[in-house]
Order: sequence, then structure tokens, then C-alpha cells
Amino acid sequence: MLFVSACDSDDPVAPISDDDKALSGGQATVFDASSQAFEMPIPTLSPDELDKFFAGDTAFEQVFVTPPADVNPGAGPVFSQTSCVGCHLRDGRGRGAFGTEPPFVGSMLMRVSLPGHTPQGGPVPVPGFGVQLGDRANFGVKPEARVQVSSFESVEILAGGEEVYLKHPIYDIVNPYQPLPAGVLLSARMAPPVFGRGLLEAISESDILALSDPTDVDGDGISGRPNYVYNFRTGQRELGRFGLKANNPDLLQQVANAYNEDMGVTSPYFPQESVWGQTQYDGLNDDPEIGQKTLDITTFYIQTLAVPARRDWNDPQVLRGENLFASTGCAACHTTTFRTGNHSIASLSGQIIHPYTDLLLHDMGDALADNRPDFEADGREWKTPALWGIGLTETVNGSPPGYLHDGRAASLLEAIMFHGGEAERSREAVRKLSRADREALLAFLRSL
Repeated sequence: MLFVSACDSDDPVAPISDDDKALSGGQATVFDASSQAFEMPIPTLSPDELDKFFAGDTAFEQVFVTPPADVNPGAGPVFSQTSCVGCHLRDGRGRGAFGTEPPFVGSMLMRVSLPGHTPQGGPVPVPGFGVQLGDRANFGVKPEARVQVSSFESVEILAGGEEVYLKHPIYDIVNPYQPLPAGVLLSARMAPPVFGRGLLEAISESDILALSDPTDVDGDGISGRPNYVYNFRTGQRELGRFGLKANNPDLLQQVANAYNEDMGVTSPYFPQESVWGQTQYDGLNDDPEIGQKTLDITTFYIQTLAVPARRDWNDPQVLRGENLFASTGCAACHTTTFRTGNHSIASLSGQIIHPYTDLLLHDMGDALADNRPDFEADGREWKTPALWGIGLTETVNGSPPGYLHDGRAASLLEAIMFHGGEAERSREAVRKLSRADREALLAFLRSL
């Protein structure tokens, strides 16, 4: 039986019992496998908390428009999307496209920076562009640039002769509103799912750090390490948990940053336009454009989204795949089980959860490298993504869903075969599996 755990209490987490296998989020689990599976509130919320959840849901779906306006002003002047749900479709994964032509249906964004670090340790903004390209803009304003995507293919040959074709994207910046300086670093990102994040926020720092092995002392080839980032509210260096490179310390900062960079909406947390001081700046005296209440209820909504239950966990093929997930080394990074610590939201505290992530950075090899540092994450490192709910991705977001940080993989098997660096041993172990064993491993992933 697969079991990997972390816990800093005197009461260690027990191996997953048959009764608990379905409860991916502990008591914050919902038994819903429909297209709304990622949108459900935690079942144990109080009536007042449910009211706050639904208020946050409304804020999450709020579409901002060009200011000044009577309703929902604040979008832009440049942006990637005009609402939270515009990127996180049904609170799940985004769609793989940039906003090059109307109607805009994609939810990709492009991070940019120059080599080096700011005094706070973060990426260095590109003069005139900041740290994220606004590829859409208000009427009369030029987008900062467009993103042009091409690709090349490679083929992976698996045991038994099965071929897996991998599409490697190439990103080029075109039609910038002003010349880009030399040496700009690029990192394309697809919006990940947002459910279950309150539970990840509630995992104790000591449990996460207990899994870190930056110098690979145990010799297993895995050297996960934490990212330490700047908290703009406290002014302190703190453990990063959120974002594809763990570049945000908590959900409040991640939400405020998304409003500011993705939508061009200012808040008490980030009161200046992302283009402040640039030629696209609208000069309106309307900042902040949302108040602390909107920021708080949106954050609360994300914190209290429930985790969908596992399905078919007792199917013999799924159980076989679960054992293969462990024996091929996948669980060395995709940590199965945690017990959450204390959180201001009672429903998030003391839950035994199965997220399949260690929240640490890992070298994922050349194929997935963006070569762009982000605080202490280097250009080859990515945070281990949580796998809970991954089997419902196609149900919620459609097919092909687009896996990995930029949606390049059209299937779970493609995503596995893109793994390199610290995950190379696991990738090669999967390559050597028989077709029946590979199908069992994929059946296990689809059960999560």
C-alpha cells in the first residue's frame, strides 16, 4: 500500500485506511464527480461562512470593465483577463491560448523579467513592461506585446514499442508597444486549479521542511527544497507555497497579485497600477479599485473550496497502479498524506488530507526549464503540483485539458514523459513498464 506522510505532532498520521481513501480533503471532501466538482464549498462551513463563500464566489466571477464606469470599473489599462474565472474555468485549469485574437478564450500568461534579483529577492521587472506581459488592453491603449507560439515534436518510445509524441512550445514576443531590452527572460504559465488551497495553506511549515533534502543526503536522487519569498504585507521573508514556482507565501498575496497583474485591478495590498509610470498608465485617481472586503471574500472563497473525493479507489487495476506510483518513485515528490495544522478557518484545521504534493521545488530537467529565476527557484525548478482531482480535469475543463505549467501535455502520459531532472528515474521506470502496468498507473491517477 502506498503511503508517504508528514506530521509534526506527537500523533503520527496513520496509513490510509480503506474508509479514508476517498476522503482526499478529509472532512473538506465533497462527493461530486460532475463538471462542477471543483466549485463546491467545504461541507462543514457554518451558515455565516457559507454566506461569505457565496459572496466570494460572486467576486470570483466578477468581470471588470474599463474605468470609469458605474459597475465593476478597474480593468487594465493592460491585462491578461478581466475576471478570476476567466482564467480558472469552473475553478479548474485554464485553456491553452494567449489573447491574440477576439473572442479571447485562453488563459495563458507570460511572466517576464531581467536577470538578477530585486532587493526583496524577486524577479527584476523589465522597464516599461514589469514582470508580466499585458497582452490585452483597454480601448485606445496598446497591449504591451503579443505572444506567438510555435513548436517542435519529439518522440518517446516506451516498452512494447508504444510511441508518445511530445510537443515542445517555443514562445516569441511580437509587436511590443516599445522595444524590449536585450536579455529578457520569459516564462509561460497556464492557470492551475484553485480548489483545496486552503488546506495546503494549513499544512505546517515544519511538515513541509521535513521533506526538504536540498543536498540529497539520503541519495535517492530527489533534492526538493523550499522557496523563500517576500511577503508584501509583513515585510518578511517567508516560505512560498502558492504559484507554479511557490512564489507567493499565502493565498491573500496570491489573490491580490492576480488582481493586479492579471486584471490590472489595484487593491489595498497592491495600490499601484502594474503599469504605473509607463506610457499606458491611465492617470485616473481611482486607486485602489477594489477594497479590502473584496480581497478578503475572494481569498476566503478560494480557501474554502472543497476537494472532490476519489473514485474507484478499490478497483483492482487502480490498486495495482497505486503500488506502481510508489515503486516507480513518483511518491518521492508527490507526497500522499499530511495532517493540517491550525488555521483561522476551523474547517481547515486538523484534517488528514491526500494532496500528492510536497510543496517543494524540484529540478525538472531541460525540457521543462523556463530558465527564469523566481525568488530562490532557479530556471529549472518547479513546485510539485497537487494531483488531487486530476482525474476530473477533462470532466471539468474539457478535452484535451493541457497539463504541466504551460499546458503543453495533452495527456497524463505525455506529462509523465516530459519529466526530467530529479524525476528522470521515475520517467524511465514508467517507460519500462508493460502496457498493462502503464494503464494501471494511469487508472490510479484518474481515480484521484
